[in-house]
Amino acid sequence: MGGGEITKRGSGLVLLAVLPLPENAAKDTIAEIKEEFPDLEYHYLFQKLEIKKNSPPDGHVDVPADLLKRVNVLVTLSWLPAKESDVPKIKFIQFISAGTNHVAKHPIYTDTKIPLCSANGVHGPQIAEWVVMMDLIHNHNYIDLYKKQEKKEWKHKELSSRDNVGRTVGILGYGSIGRQDESWNVFSLTNFGTVARVAKALGMNVLAYTASPRKTPESKRDDGFIVPGTGDAEGEFPSAWYSGLDKESLHAFLKLKIDLLVLAVPLTKQTTHFLSSPEFALLHATNPSGTYIANIARGAVIDQPALIAALKANQISGAALDVTDPEPLPADDPLWDAPNVLITPHVSGVTQTTGERCFQVVRENLRRVRDGRGLVNQVDRERGY
Repeated sequence: MGGGEITKRGSGLVLLAVLPLPENAAKDTIAEIKEEFPDLEYHYLFQKLEIKKNSPPDGHVDVPADLLKRVNVLVTLSWLPAKESDVPKIKFIQFISAGTNHVAKHPIYTDTKIPLCSANGVHGPQIAEWVVMMDLIHNHNYIDLYKKQEKKEWKHKELSSRDNVGRTVGILGYGSIGRQDESWNVFSLTNFGTVARVAKALGMNVLAYTASPRKTPESKRDDGFIVPGTGDAEGEFPSAWYSGLDKESLHAFLKLKIDLLVLAVPLTKQTTHFLSSPEFALLHATNPSGTYIANIARGAVIDQPALIAALKANQISGAALDVTDPEPLPADDPLWDAPNVLITPHVSGVTQTTGERCFQVVRENLRRVRDGRGLVNQVDRERGY
């Protein structure tokens, strides 16, 4: 399943988008796709998402069975056909999310060989801006200053802010798409290469951590989708690379006096509660002034009760969380009231340009199928990313 070819004219190609986005969210790129593939038959169905505790976002959509029988390309966030026989002509399924763990138990994922592709690299610029924004808000005590503005108070603390020059950012999960190794790559190097690019511009030292070693220039390169002008295609921004799947290797990395720790690892059995009480204690011992943690991976990568305890004990200087465990975070969860924590509702990767960039990945994969090349961002089911 997933074979066949698209002619250079795109003859008979049927593309179905089932998305929780406005239909015009990618109108410019869709127009370009239609021009490049003039015989494209394009269908769009809106999916109204239902957000439930401890469940992936989903929502019912009525898709005509006769349309599914003809579909060659499905673009989706979470909606999938019930079984493989529903889509006998499918060539690949393109997700607009950076990861596919939310559909990992679906029969299309577990019981078929239909090529599945992620949107790795699409969210790089906005995630990088979110990470740096949160770090700057923290370093410049902006929350306190804004509260004073609301009270119309002209007051400030002397020497309370700090800039980033000379500070160290450690990116835990500086993964890359397109390498046949055991690297963490739920997000592409372009996401966190963009964090590194901005951090370098601010005068910071960048340290990279991956699951497997990156000792050669080739191993540090990124062959995944890259938003033009962003990312770290050659792996040139980190001053040093560290690796390992074991806690000993992780602890060696955390001993490097990291000022900003960015969590970018996929959620697996190995990374569940990857940061817990021992890790927070180690960060404090190594950097008593306080490491700031930004999590844009998955909430369960952090042991949340241990994080709350670390914040209350000043073992770390603060935390910026775009993901929590669970999601949505219940109103009575103690994390809301923990000191020095900033929480956003899993929005760091979404902007007004997200739809256009997701369909740029679709266009690239249409070209690759047409030209007989491998798909970009194809998911390895065994590894889970």
